[in-house]
Amino acid sequence: ATARPSSAPHERTDHFIFRLRVTMFACTTTSLTASAFAPTMPKTTAARRAPAHARTTPVRTHARLDSGVGCFGSKAGMTQMFTDDGLCVPVTVIGIREGNFVTMVKTEATDGYNAVQVGYDVVREDKLTKPEAGHCKKAGTPPMRHLEEFRLGSAPEHEVGARLVPTEMFKAGDKVDVRGATIGKGFQGAVKRYGFSRGLMTHGSKSHRQHGSIGAGTTPGRIYPGKRMHGHMGNDMTTVKGLTVMRVEDDCIIVKGNVPGKKGSLCKVTGTKIVGKSDGGASKAKKSQKVVVA
Repeated sequence: ATARPSSAPHERTDHFIFRLRVTMFACTTTSLTASAFAPTMPKTTAARRAPAHARTTPVRTHARLDSGVGCFGSKAGMTQMFTDDGLCVPVTVIGIREGNFVTMVKTEATDGYNAVQVGYDVVREDKLTKPEAGHCKKAGTPPMRHLEEFRLGSAPEHEVGARLVPTEMFKAGDKVDVRGATIGKGFQGAVKRYGFSRGLMTHGSKSHRQHGSIGAGTTPGRIYPGKRMHGHMGNDMTTVKGLTVMRVEDDCIIVKGNVPGKKGSLCKVTGTKIVGKSDGGASKAKKSQKVVVA
């Protein structure tokens, strides 16, 4: 057999130099991109362990601001109401259990951002951990199951220990946003999860509710990120915006339409968020708040 002629030495050298240049360019581009988007972190261990008020290196974060301080409730179910014009309107009843106490007030001077922490659903003290029970006791409130913050763009004016009354916050005709976890459906296929069309049920078809092709083999030889496939469905945090308040009482809020979640699930009710008007002060302040590195 005839031996395969080897490439000339100068050709191998040129090819090696070309590959070396490509590798160096890729490394340089990656390092520049990483350094451009990497957050500024304290370089020394002492600076990272310093108290929050002593740190001077901010990190720019994109925080989701609320339109204001709202309240929490539990989804009681759906029913119907008749308006003065005789129209039958489907409504959702959001029950208000004992709670909605202000447990903590945060400002930019003390915590790096503005927020009001609200507790909901009073429970026995042994239902909570000792840190949670101590936190509620320090605020002068009964032990509560849920603690969540309302992020604000301006400094809050609430006092710790104050109780939020729904009748003083909302009235009939207001527009609100209701946030909650959707009903979990478990592991589902692409037909139910994304509404894909099924295959033939007759004529010898072997693909009834299967997903189908997910990409080519050689090119690109992989599955693109974000490909809609089978998997876990539901149990996602969702916000339904612009719901009309039909009636407000001390123990319930009745809104027009449906809200996410099943009966008894937690609902977060705030005034509707309109960019430039009721966006929690984000139009006046910067959209990306400066939060001190923790």
